[in-house]
Amino acid sequence: MTDYERIKQTCLEKGELWEDPDFPANQSSVFYYQTPPFHFEWKRSKEIYSNPSFIHDRNEVFDVIPGKLGDKWMVSCLGVLYLTKGLFYRVVPADQRVDEAYAGVFRFRLWWCGQWLEVLVDDRLPTVNGNLAFLQSNHTEQMWPALLEKAYAKLHGSYEALKYGSLLDGLADLTGGITESLQMTELADAETLKNLLKNTSLVTAHHVAAAPEDKIPELQTEMNYVVLNVEQVESTKGPVHVVRVRRPLSIGVVPVPYIVLNPESWHTIPQQERDRFISTPKGIWMLFSDFQRVFTRVEIVHLDSETCRAEPFLADKLKWQMKMHQSGWKRGVSAGGCRNYVHFFHTNPQIQIVLTEPDTVIISLNQHCIMEPKVIGFSIYKIPAPLNETAKALFFRKVKSTINSQYTNSRQVTHRSPLEPSAFIIMPTTFEPRDEANFTLRIFSNKPIKMKVLDNPPKMTKTALVKAPPVVEVNSFAQYEAVFLQLADEHKSIDPFELQELLDACLPNDYIKSCASIDTCRQIVLSLDKKGTGRISLSDFKDLMCSLKHWQLVFRTHAREKMGVLRAERFRDALRDVGFIVPEKVMNLLVLRYMRKDGMLRFGDFVSAVMHLHRAFEIFHKSNTLRTEGVQMNLTELLIPYFYQLVQNYSENWKLIVFEKRFFYTPRR
Repeated sequence: MTDYERIKQTCLEKGELWEDPDFPANQSSVFYYQTPPFHFEWKRSKEIYSNPSFIHDRNEVFDVIPGKLGDKWMVSCLGVLYLTKGLFYRVVPADQRVDEAYAGVFRFRLWWCGQWLEVLVDDRLPTVNGNLAFLQSNHTEQMWPALLEKAYAKLHGSYEALKYGSLLDGLADLTGGITESLQMTELADAETLKNLLKNTSLVTAHHVAAAPEDKIPELQTEMNYVVLNVEQVESTKGPVHVVRVRRPLSIGVVPVPYIVLNPESWHTIPQQERDRFISTPKGIWMLFSDFQRVFTRVEIVHLDSETCRAEPFLADKLKWQMKMHQSGWKRGVSAGGCRNYVHFFHTNPQIQIVLTEPDTVIISLNQHCIMEPKVIGFSIYKIPAPLNETAKALFFRKVKSTINSQYTNSRQVTHRSPLEPSAFIIMPTTFEPRDEANFTLRIFSNKPIKMKVLDNPPKMTKTALVKAPPVVEVNSFAQYEAVFLQLADEHKSIDPFELQELLDACLPNDYIKSCASIDTCRQIVLSLDKKGTGRISLSDFKDLMCSLKHWQLVFRTHAREKMGVLRAERFRDALRDVGFIVPEKVMNLLVLRYMRKDGMLRFGDFVSAVMHLHRAFEIFHKSNTLRTEGVQMNLTELLIPYFYQLVQNYSENWKLIVFEKRFFYTPRR
């Protein structure tokens, strides 16, 4: 039983009308930042209309007008959706009623943050002087426009937020497709427009009258018309192209079969062809040259093979092949910023695609930040052969990008490009490093392509612990040895607490002493103790001091911004120099555990991470008995729960949520 069914059944049994606790009927749900010049009164459907209905099924008339917000972009989107009834009824389920089995709860389906989401709303709607304040029916008493707008406002946080919406975002949210906008000047000829209609795409044209003299009586300004087809016909002056567009008719509007702005050219078309245009039951015909004059831009929604099944008129079209990847930019791990930040750019997510034959691909990057969108974009790099691991920083410094999208704070950035057979790396990024957001990357192509998310499998390239040379300088350890023997037991060994005291006495300054925490000392003893006594010897201690010297050198090499602290974005590269290659999921946990509020790590944090990694790899490599008995153990599967437990044990103020094998953190309430 769905939430909608459960809520409706409960309300009907109790004789109550549902009130949405997540989107209450108050001022903040309407205007969050501004104070409107009028007072809103919330009313239900039957308090607004005497005989309301949810929807007039099988009605070709489109009866939707904007309200106080003047959201013509949304009316334009709904007009496009209304013409594609298969897509429309997926968003607006028609099995809902106001006159019977009425519980005050309604549901809609919207594409939101990379997935189809069922949104529930009650039918308490904002009114002014007894009339609906926002989207509404003009001549009928249908409730679906106002309720759908409320569901959309709920996702955005308020009705006010819809003032800043856009037609492209609306089309994407209502269809689940990716959108593309082309200025009319980008249409080289009619064949270019005709080619756009070959795929499972909704091609629309936007009309706006910039001046009163530009107004076309037969067309609604600031609205999108669906392009149905492009034809070439013979005229007395040679072949010409005509275009048929359509928008659902409003009540009282008389349909016109064609629009003529250039009578001389129009009348060169034979009369029998013009009669055929008139006999066409739906749509408006015009010359392609007039189409270019009347409309300012073409806006397209591309639908994948699964989504387009709902719309019959797309059945015969060439279906798009689609690849999708959902991930996020994580501060200190994968939020490296754009190409301007050469030291961090390589830390961004790397998605590899491989084309075996030439194709035109459409790449769309959609961010899931709605309230405070980031500036986003992507770059594409051609590589000589497919990779199994992420490309290194040096590659991006030496190789020039093949394609760069625009960077904008729009929710969606789309770029169309012809690609030759080869392998490519797509780098989705925010403009600034450390900007966090989740995203969906979708790639549409005519021909099959291979996609792979590049990451580094965990690997220890060399031992992190440096052995002390057989003959060491007398002065190097003389002072340490005296203190060591003073703290040691009769077997000349020390435990973690004595090691902490020894390091505190021997290390030269607070910068180095930051590694002498009891947690780190325990990890050191666990790693160096070979006998299981929980103690280490003087030779073990000498190895430790040599290791600390080496780690300090690595730390200083990467601590470029400020002396004594390491920027979290450089953490992974520093670990690589010590000898550890760490996958992104594990890096998420390491950064969560060790990054300070300022986005930096201290030397003690770095040493602790090195010791924990050394211990984790040691546990894995000692588990030979498990593998010989047929239990195959993946190193990543071992590292994730190991550091997950480390994060849990460390912090009492944060809880970790594991959802679909992706890690997020949220404050405990």
